[in-house]
Amino acid sequence: MRKFLVLLRGLKWKWWTAGVLVVIVAAGFAGWRIHRHDDRTSATPLTATVTSGTQRQTVAASGTIEPAKTADLDFSVSGTVTHVYVKAGQHVTKGQRLASVDPTSLDAARSAAQASYDAAVSQQSQDAADGASAVQLASDQAAVVSAKASLESAREDVDDAVLRATITGTVTAQDLTVGQVVGSSTPANASDSTGSSAEVSLASSRTFIVDATVAATDAASIKDGMQAQVTVTGDDSTIYGTVGSVGLVAQTDDEGAAVFPVTIDITGAQTGLYAGTSATASIIVKQVPNVLTVTSQAIQSSNGSTYVEKIVGGRTVKTPVKIGTVYGATTQILSGLEAGDEVQIPGFSLSTSGGSSNLRTRLGSFTGGSFPSGFGGSGTFKGGFGGASFSGGFAGVGGGQ
Repeated sequence: MRKFLVLLRGLKWKWWTAGVLVVIVAAGFAGWRIHRHDDRTSATPLTATVTSGTQRQTVAASGTIEPAKTADLDFSVSGTVTHVYVKAGQHVTKGQRLASVDPTSLDAARSAAQASYDAAVSQQSQDAADGASAVQLASDQAAVVSAKASLESAREDVDDAVLRATITGTVTAQDLTVGQVVGSSTPANASDSTGSSAEVSLASSRTFIVDATVAATDAASIKDGMQAQVTVTGDDSTIYGTVGSVGLVAQTDDEGAAVFPVTIDITGAQTGLYAGTSATASIIVKQVPNVLTVTSQAIQSSNGSTYVEKIVGGRTVKTPVKIGTVYGATTQILSGLEAGDEVQIPGFSLSTSGGSSNLRTRLGSFTGGSFPSGFGGSGTFKGGFGGASFSGGFAGVGGGQ
């Protein structure tokens, strides 16, 4: 029995030793492959060119696409509906008939008003011919004016027996039926109403606005007429517009922050826009020509000074610069560089290996983990992966436990 245990211990030691050897050999092979790869790899620092051009400062806005014009229409006269000429979804033009009521009583009222006016004019003429007093003639003139106003109103009522479109667009709602008795004091040309009981509702179908909001800190910089670039959700193309109005009273957005309403008028007739679609806008609040800029990644700071690594004759020269406004990913250069100068971007290089090239970034040290069981070896290897180093302990396979 004792000899058998001794034999087991010998086998166990040899197996553990074999595991160590396997790990050492694997590490050596990996290191050889890495260094072999590095020997075949060359790295070229990434550079950028200083440019001069027009720069823009913009303010972001977000909102929804809405019709530029809407109209909620009702009959302004009483009567029984005799005709309904349109239905929801139908395209109409300004002035087109939408519905009508029986004009019989309205025609009668107009005839009566006409007779009253004619009588007033006749009486005024007769009194003037008879040499009536000034007081009488003034009274006659007042009667003529009153009768004329009544006649004009009666004529308008006859015209209003036909409900007509006040804008060109699409019928978005229609709530009339033949035989229905209607009557309202709401003017038939009322538009942009928020009422929900309109007999016919219209919306422009090719002209739109963006009903948007901007952050409270940006509102003061926005003025009517400023240009805007609009992107609609689900469409990568850009459409253009101008600021139509800026609200003076703040609102609260979904997150509780203060925002100000802004209306952007979309330029031209549009066929691919739909009301209610989300949209974002970039409002151009400032546009400056001939601005010298370089990518912001090339700018470095040390001991309170700002500089770039300018490439001169194939070498990098630390060059102090004075910077100005930041425009997105670029920064304005006020002095120290000229258009066409080439600068190096620190931390980036273009590597070439085996006929292919890729962008390499010095991201620092990647730390490798260890396998879940076995001996926690402390051996590490480091190899250049595009300027980054990799380190991590090799944890051997479980053995000897």
